[in-house]
Amino acid sequence: MDMYRHELKCEKLFFQKVWEGEKTSELRKNDRDFQKGDLIKLREIENRVYTGLTINATITHVLQGYIGLEPGYCILSLSNIIKK
Repeated sequence: MDMYRHELKCEKLFFQKVWEGEKTSELRKNDRDFQKGDLIKLREIENRVYTGLTINATITHVLQGYIGLEPGYCILSLSNIIKK
C-alpha cells in the first residue's frame, strides 16, 4: 500500500484538543481520498494564520458513507500522534 502525506489546516480550537490527547479523530471533507495507513500533518491556524505548531499522525480508520455523515465527508481516526 502506498502511503501519502496530507497537510491540512486545523483551527486552534480543534487542534488543541488533539494536542492535549482529548481528541483522536478529525471530521474532514474527503477530497483527498484518505486511506488507512496514510500519514497526516495537521497545522494549527488561528485567524487564518499558521501558529507554527504541527501534529503528525497515522490514519488508522476512515469512516464514510454512514448515516448522519454528509456525503463526501469522512471521520479520520488518528494514532501515533507526534507533536511538534
